[in-house]
Amino acid sequence: MSSSLPILDFSRLDAGADEAAAFRADLLRATHEVGFFYLVGHGVDRELIDDLLDVSRRFFDLPTDEKLKLENVHSPQFRGYTRVGGELTHGDVDWREQIDIGPERDAVELTPGTPDYWRLEGPNLWPEALPELQQVAERWNEELSRVSLRLLRAWALSLGAPEDSFDEAFADKPFALTKIVRYPGESGAERKQGVGAHRDGGVLTLLLVEPGKEGLQVEFNGEWIDAPSIPGAFVVNIGEMLELATGGYLKATLHKVFSPPIGSDRISVPFFFNPALDTVMPRLELDPELAGAARGLSVDPTNSPILDTYGDNALRYRLRAHPNVAEIHHQDLLGQ
Repeated sequence: MSSSLPILDFSRLDAGADEAAAFRADLLRATHEVGFFYLVGHGVDRELIDDLLDVSRRFFDLPTDEKLKLENVHSPQFRGYTRVGGELTHGDVDWREQIDIGPERDAVELTPGTPDYWRLEGPNLWPEALPELQQVAERWNEELSRVSLRLLRAWALSLGAPEDSFDEAFADKPFALTKIVRYPGESGAERKQGVGAHRDGGVLTLLLVEPGKEGLQVEFNGEWIDAPSIPGAFVVNIGEMLELATGGYLKATLHKVFSPPIGSDRISVPFFFNPALDTVMPRLELDPELAGAARGLSVDPTNSPILDTYGDNALRYRLRAHPNVAEIHHQDLLGQ
């Protein structure tokens, strides 16, 4: 099945000034008009991609009781394993199992004046039976952070801003998240929800999908278009914080995922590149032509406005996506 998403070759940034400028122009056009694109030529080692997919399969093949030792109900930071049906999008059940892996840090000591979003900072839950998962996940975070920061610098230049406009937001304790997901086959004649329609709440997402698999759909001009995997490519989309930084010139786009056909499954690994929790995203001053084409901010399907501080958005999402974890660890926030 062909796709309508643009395909951008990252290696053009190293092919001379003219090619680099052309890449930045294509990047700007794709994320103003669609908000999604395929990224090839990204330089992430094929062996690392294969290692990640292999260790992901081995994680989901662990006995259920081993995975449940890591269940996210044991983590105030919403890390670890989520069983099938354990996450919601706008109140509807997402049919997937997953493990969430964030930056490996100590939990923040909370005082009466500590912003609530610092509750998300803390350690991961790792499977003792599969130590390779931590090794590969940490390499993945390092490599995709490199690609993501270079993309942000290309966007800044394409928008007429200094190349380092976003650097400070990611200089100290960036809050990247890797989500390793398995979708069990549930779709027959009627497609079943894997993940409901939503916009990503962070800055930038790079998605790896197993070769030959499909299920992602992207909203474009009022219609849903399919975005199947392309060998060697990441599916890239911007989140609400980058839309906020550009006054809506760059577009955070609705997307959703269907479960694969009955009798099959699919591994997907979205990597969310986000700044430190206390970051207030810089607002870029666009030139008049670009500013005149900015559409303002998207309206969230739940009518929740985009908040200035990244951590406020991240915490709000976790609380509504995992009400069971919130009930155990953050009951004091549920009435707010």
